[in-house]
Amino acid sequence: MTVEGAITATADRIAALLPAGTDPRTPLPGAEWTVGEAAAHLALAGKLMRDIGAGKVRPYGDGTPGGLAAANSASLAAFPERDPVVLGTVIADQARAFVRDTAGRSPQEQVLTPMGPMDLATLGSYLLTHLLGHGYDIAVALRRPHMVSRDVVPFTLPFLRLAMPRVVSAAAAGHHACYVVRTGRDRFAVSFAEGVPTVSDEPPRRPDCTITIDPVAFLLLALGRWSAPATMARAKVIVWGRRPWLGPRFPGLFTAP
Repeated sequence: MTVEGAITATADRIAALLPAGTDPRTPLPGAEWTVGEAAAHLALAGKLMRDIGAGKVRPYGDGTPGGLAAANSASLAAFPERDPVVLGTVIADQARAFVRDTAGRSPQEQVLTPMGPMDLATLGSYLLTHLLGHGYDIAVALRRPHMVSRDVVPFTLPFLRLAMPRVVSAAAAGHHACYVVRTGRDRFAVSFAEGVPTVSDEPPRRPDCTITIDPVAFLLLALGRWSAPATMARAKVIVWGRRPWLGPRFPGLFTAP
């Protein structure tokens, strides 16, 4: 599988969750949005990502979680479509258009996104991560199987690694520690100095805490869909090292994008 294949397959699975008769007023568990609003947001975001991938400049928010939330609210208010079938079709079509419009361009080409500058390859990872997060919400709300799997999570890591320093929470203030995160076959380090994280392939020093976590659990935890206690309770995490008590604190050092 490629990231492009994961993008289109995920969009298609979201569209399949939205057949005729789906109630767009169904609330998302633990969120203020409904199924219709989440689908509308995905349709709008798909167009935004497609435009950015095609080289267009599309300012959107200020790059902070709060700024993105405000931009999301404003865009939803200006876009009244809530028909699940219509929105599902748009979501799938925009995903394919993104793949088509970015084909043949350099993966290293820099673009400006709602989460700041990144290369085109990471933008694809961003789009996939976004689809998976909101697609998961829709699936849970409709009591249908979700589309987050071990096969697709590795394609989200380029974006998540880039986003970490941009979504640091107030809880990280003054924090000093070196973490290694192992998820499936992937491994990376996150080192904090005075509350500022640096993400790297290898730890710059002996790790204080190593976290081994199931890929699906990692993504859902990173996106704020699962809490740290719930993830630990499901036996999806193993923590060890010189300061293993830092493991449960790690997710709280970030605000889910």
